[in-house]
This record gives sequence, C-alpha cells and structure tokens, in this order.
Amino acid sequence: MSNETAYLALRLEGPLQSWGFESQYNRRNTGLLPTKSAILGMCCAALGIPRGTEKEKVLLEQCVGLRLLTVAVPRSLKYGGKSSQLPVRRITDYHTVQNTKTASGVLKPTHLTYRQYLCDAAFACVLSGNTELINRLVKDEKGYGLENPVWGIWLGRKACIPTAPVFAGIFPTEVEALCELLGDRPLDMFTYQREVERFEDGSDSLPDQPLCFAAPDGIRKFAPRRVKLEEGKR
Repeated sequence: MSNETAYLALRLEGPLQSWGFESQYNRRNTGLLPTKSAILGMCCAALGIPRGTEKEKVLLEQCVGLRLLTVAVPRSLKYGGKSSQLPVRRITDYHTVQNTKTASGVLKPTHLTYRQYLCDAAFACVLSGNTELINRLVKDEKGYGLENPVWGIWLGRKACIPTAPVFAGIFPTEVEALCELLGDRPLDMFTYQREVERFEDGSDSLPDQPLCFAAPDGIRKFAPRRVKLEEGKR
C-alpha cells in the first residue's frame, strides 16, 4: 500500500437514510447523496470523540485534505422470478420537540419539526487521503474506529440503522475500493459525485466540510468544498 494515499471503502445501505442538506429551523431536508459532514460525523462517533472538543477540532482540520467520492447504487427487488429497480423516494415525517426556546428566550411547551428521509437508497463511498489518517479512522491506538466503533453508526439519524457493515476495507487504489463496493460494474454506470481539488474542475460548491460539530456558542461550523456530479450511463 502507498505510504501517501489510501482509499477507505464505505457501504451505506438501509431502508431509511437522511443526509442533512439546506435545513433551516423546523424543516430538516435530506440531500440525495451523503454529505461529507455526515461521513466525518460517523468517523468521530466511531472513535468516541465528543462534539465540540479540542480532539474533534484537530481531527476535522486534518480531514479537510481527504477527498470523498459518493456513488448512488440502485437497489432491486426480486419477485416471481423478475427483478425490478426500486425508486428512491423522499418522505417527510414530523417530530414533536418539548421545551424549546423561542426567539425571546421563553420556553415553548411543544414544537413541530418536519424531517425528510430517503427510502430504499444505497450508496458506495470512497474516502481517500493520507494513509496514516485513513488507518486511524478505522482503528486508533485503542483499537476503536469504523471497524470497532465506540458509539453507534447511523445513516444520518439514529432512526436510520445500517443493514450491512459500513466499513468495507482499506485499499491501495480507488479502482480496488470500487471493485469491492460495485463488483465488476464500471463507475460510469452509476450517478456519482466526486470532490475535486481545483475550482474549475467542479460543477457545484457544497457547504458540508465540517470544521466543528458543536462550537462553544452552540453553532456548528462548515466550509465549502468543490464537487462534480456525473450522471450514470446506461
């Protein structure tokens, strides 16, 4: 394996997923692809790093240099000898939250929030970068990480439980990581989003590079990253 770059393969499968994107106040939307903030949040949970700590800040700073590739993998349903592709749908549920504060600081007995979920989605993700850092995300000096998590790993929210192991291995090349996740199917068969280094190589900017999940003032902080979306060729 290269001493410089390693490729971490992640498998995200489950009946419900939710990848927070463009969420405001009582409406929590989900994107159609996993966010980098969610992936790194999983890593922090797996390592047992509390929110807002100096250890979290240091790790997230180191992870800025990692590059994320996310692939939408269609799921199929077999019935009566036939196979049909399951459509990915977004549903909205509402949650009742008690004792929330209004803008004036007064406690409100109940408050409704509307939260979106993806149904029947599956994703293959490859996080690439410094080999030492990638290895540490999988197993730290205490033996904890994505391979042996301290806290539960969820697909965006605690209600979204994975139906397959998330950690799929560390590989020396992207091709080998994708082969583990996609089999012999080529990447261009799928819709995928790749993080790019140069602005001109991207097609969109996403504000999902986490800098802090819980600052002392209670505000989460994120930076933009540049990505390019490619539609699958069938």
